[in-house]
Amino acid sequence: MNIVEVKNLTKEYPAFRLSEVSFSLKEGSITGFVGRNGAGKTTTIKAMLNLVHRDAGDIRYFGLPLAGHEKEIRQRIGYSTGSVSWYPRKRLQDIASVTGSFFPNWDDNAYRAYMKEFSLDEQKTPRELSEGMKVKFNLVLALSHRAEVLILDEPTSGLDPFSREELLEIFTMLRDGGTAVFFSTHIVSDLEKCADDILYISRGKIRAAKTKQDFCDAYSHAGESLEDTILRMEKEAVRA
Repeated sequence: MNIVEVKNLTKEYPAFRLSEVSFSLKEGSITGFVGRNGAGKTTTIKAMLNLVHRDAGDIRYFGLPLAGHEKEIRQRIGYSTGSVSWYPRKRLQDIASVTGSFFPNWDDNAYRAYMKEFSLDEQKTPRELSEGMKVKFNLVLALSHRAEVLILDEPTSGLDPFSREELLEIFTMLRDGGTAVFFSTHIVSDLEKCADDILYISRGKIRAAKTKQDFCDAYSHAGESLEDTILRMEKEAVRA
């Protein structure tokens, strides 16, 4: 079942155009959104969350159009768009308490379990956290209200290899529980470890949207790893 549908999403800036991006996300699946920096991943995600105004296109969650149903939809999705500005001297506990007040489905037990899993001290303040720890806390907030869809922009960026591995295992656990996980990355090994589907974007256009196996069958040459394939496709797209 498709629980997110993006059709012909277009956004134009003076020096960049996101051109008629279309894809869907299935219930209980992990979709890796891959492309080099500047390819359009963040613009796509921000448009999906109505954080930037789209010039054209239709976005639906659970069969409902985002326009007119944004408040209802936000209660059912979790998202993290990278850097977030918190009050630097507020304790993480206080930030989580305020965040949880916006979500009727906030699960305090899940919040505490993820804080423990990520080795975060809720008595600390954002100014005391490393960049990797800030990413982890942002994820805790996104994971703690039983979201049916999780949308994450470069969630593994800044994490050490062990923490990245932990996070990918959590993605798998959420997928097995029926959650759709959509995450952007330029780290192809993350896709190899956990993605069911691959969405590849280059220069503002979707170049491929397939299951991981179908992607490899369609595009990989003999002896190529997934990373080799995507690097070659990117070079070909730049030359085109």
